[in-house]
Amino acid sequence: MPENTPTQLCNFTTARPTLKKGASGDAVKQAQCYLNSSLTGEKLLVDGEFGPVTDAATRRFQVCAKITVDGIIGAQTWSFLTFWSNSPGFVC
Repeated sequence: MPENTPTQLCNFTTARPTLKKGASGDAVKQAQCYLNSSLTGEKLLVDGEFGPVTDAATRRFQVCAKITVDGIIGAQTWSFLTFWSNSPGFVC
């Protein structure tokens, strides 16, 4: 990797599909990892299952980021999660 290439905190996937309760897979792991780095307090199990705990963490992040609170990780939430988790000092 070239020296000036930033390292990503979470490297499960580069896919950014819309996620909500019931979703599973690497994109959910990516979101869970990002949520863990963006939220203070109890950490999510990065298991790739979008259940009630991931839904609650998503909503908590959305409130903190002052974006639409719907528990769905769509384009807006992905954008904020990616930025916050890869920028020191941004934490809810």
